[in-house]
Amino acid sequence: MALTVRRRGFAFAVGTAVLCAAVWVGSAVVPTATAFAQAPLVPLTFQLNFTAGGFNAGFALALQQGYYKREGLDVKIEKGQGSAITAQLVAGGKADIGYADALAVMQLIAKGAPMKVVATIYQSNPNAVTVLANSPIKTIQDLKGHSVGTPSGQSQTAMIPILFKANGLSDSDVKLVSMPGSAMVATLLQQQVDAILGSLDAYDIILHQRGVETRDFAFGDYGVATVSTSVIASNAFLAQHKDIVSKFLKASLDGWNDAIKRPEDAVKALQQTFPADAEPARNLLELKAAIALVCKNNAKFVGKAEPEAWARTTSVAQQVLDLPTTLPATAYYTYEALPATLPTSCPLR
Repeated sequence: MALTVRRRGFAFAVGTAVLCAAVWVGSAVVPTATAFAQAPLVPLTFQLNFTAGGFNAGFALALQQGYYKREGLDVKIEKGQGSAITAQLVAGGKADIGYADALAVMQLIAKGAPMKVVATIYQSNPNAVTVLANSPIKTIQDLKGHSVGTPSGQSQTAMIPILFKANGLSDSDVKLVSMPGSAMVATLLQQQVDAILGSLDAYDIILHQRGVETRDFAFGDYGVATVSTSVIASNAFLAQHKDIVSKFLKASLDGWNDAIKRPEDAVKALQQTFPADAEPARNLLELKAAIALVCKNNAKFVGKAEPEAWARTTSVAQQVLDLPTTLPATAYYTYEALPATLPTSCPLR
């Protein structure tokens, strides 16, 4: 049903989608033009790194709050199957924008994949050495002479030499026990190992949900602070649609700003977006673990990793992943699509 608004000799018939203009001629109303219908939303696919969880609740909140639509975007958030696969999909043009761990993205860029990190949410990796709260291991140096369970094939395992070197340990000081990631928690609880090489947003949460208290030594606090989960785009998409990427980032960072202030609402938005996958209690813990990382590495704003952080990350990647020393840190990231004003400053208040 249309609503007619008369103002200064004009009548505007406002319907659900169309605005019509008319001019008064004597006592009659003569339509002069059909005003503009709302511009169609631009469809955009956003590929997550893994299945939906609290660690990406900020994007779900942006979606449910209508922030993407506000920017003229019709965003579809797709679940992922790992950072490397997400990065490959983005590099190959099969996803418009993605969310992936920076180290996995950097590996592909070093091999010639045409893409860049355009914004960073996890300013430091969530990796940590975890021990039970009653453990005699009270400092990271206390690992000497003890056993540590390591998840086979995961990135934190490759960082062990740098972690040890930064803390005065050597490989021979610690017994490393490789095992599937699925066995890590049970092995620690059964005290088959003295510590595990875990992560603050995964293994630790499983332990805490079981009522187990832990002591954690985060990599980022012990010399291995690498830029982590980030928004990525292909060079081609960025060149052709930088304005769309900028709008996506603006809406997303507004969503994260709200998620930091209202984590419970962000978890509800996650439930609305992925009802079959959400586990509210676990998701809230995941989100709080993510929030603890958004201002690490001397970040000044949520969403923007500083050049010094990128330089450190590149140095680590060159050591543990054999990235070429000929590629500068700026080969892996760009600020060109970031909004001029970022909504959340660091440290968080």
